[in-house]
Amino acid sequence: MSVSRRSFLKSAGVVAGSALVVPAVAQMPISNNQAETPSSSSEKVDYTIRIAATPMEIAPKKIISVTTYNGQFPGPLLRMKEGQQITVDFVNKTDTLEQLHWHGQLVPMDVDGASEEGTPYIPARGTRRISFVPRPSGYRFYHTHNRAGADLSAGQYSGQVGHVYIEPRNEPGNYDREVFVVLKEFEPSFSRGGDMAQDVLSPTTRVKALEEKGEAAMKASLAKGMPHGYEVGYSAFTINGRGLDMESR
Repeated sequence: MSVSRRSFLKSAGVVAGSALVVPAVAQMPISNNQAETPSSSSEKVDYTIRIAATPMEIAPKKIISVTTYNGQFPGPLLRMKEGQQITVDFVNKTDTLEQLHWHGQLVPMDVDGASEEGTPYIPARGTRRISFVPRPSGYRFYHTHNRAGADLSAGQYSGQVGHVYIEPRNEPGNYDREVFVVLKEFEPSFSRGGDMAQDVLSPTTRVKALEEKGEAAMKASLAKGMPHGYEVGYSAFTINGRGLDMESR
């Protein structure tokens, strides 16, 4: 079926720890992929990003609560043009100071979104407006830059990730359609003194060489007096916020 680029973007899904873009996959269900744009403002605002706790159904009757952008995961796709200034409003509806980082962009420190680089926080229950010139062109993404520490509901353990596509200034590229995909784990938990469950992996066959390498590294660390730390495992794995073959629990 022939689908125009613009109509596909309106209907397709819109993003660990990490985000991944692949050239072609089956369509994934997702909510509206456009960020809210205010209708009235003294200054033209291109996008508004609202940060809030949101219930999210990742499988039938499987609902989790995470912090998201604009009530969806991944966050809305933000389209920008290389070299053209863009203005973004942040609305923080949580009780926590927030940072939104423009991953992979060459932007000033005051809008980069990393407190260690000098970016002011988005106040709890407050707002912030920023403007910058997006560059370089290509796929990027945006995400929270809060450090989670031991809080497995904070930082990038949450659902605060979204896509950015910066259209090239001169050469738009030659392609039939765009597909934006995010692989993301949810429901993290700590484990100590044992390996995380591997029943989610396929195939489940263990690789002996990797096991031996891992055990050797652990013994070397303990021999230096390092503590036996915690590992983080997950019980839910999603593509664009939807689990595959996930049984209701």
